[in-house]
Amino acid sequence: MGRMHVNLLAVLVSAVIAFVISAAWYSPVLFSKAWMSANRFTEEHLAAMRKGMVAAYAGTLVCFIVMAFVLAMMETYMHIARVQGGAKLGALMWLGFAGPVSLIGNLYSNRPIAAWLIDTGYVLISLVVMGTILAAWR
Repeated sequence: MGRMHVNLLAVLVSAVIAFVISAAWYSPVLFSKAWMSANRFTEEHLAAMRKGMVAAYAGTLVCFIVMAFVLAMMETYMHIARVQGGAKLGALMWLGFAGPVSLIGNLYSNRPIAAWLIDTGYVLISLVVMGTILAAWR
């Protein structure tokens, strides 16, 4: 396979943008109320969740950095240098891995499909955006 070049600045930028997408996704402007309803959460439940938010945010950012780095490695390995190819690879990574794995977790947690659709929607968009950014900066 040889040595791969990964643009670390592109990885960081795409991870931060994915983090912003996830924050906007769960904001009151978009899906926070639908997500609360789908998960049957109350305001009290959310108040308890907020206590660990700093760690959750940090963990989320680390996860996005890992995702972006691996996506960049895949683009390099596959010689993807066009934004359309990066977007397509991001969508395929969701279709083949992120979507099914999260659906399996959803099925075993007895959560409504609406909760899964909300939770997986931003992941699909994030992977497509990350793939696009990474390919543009190759």
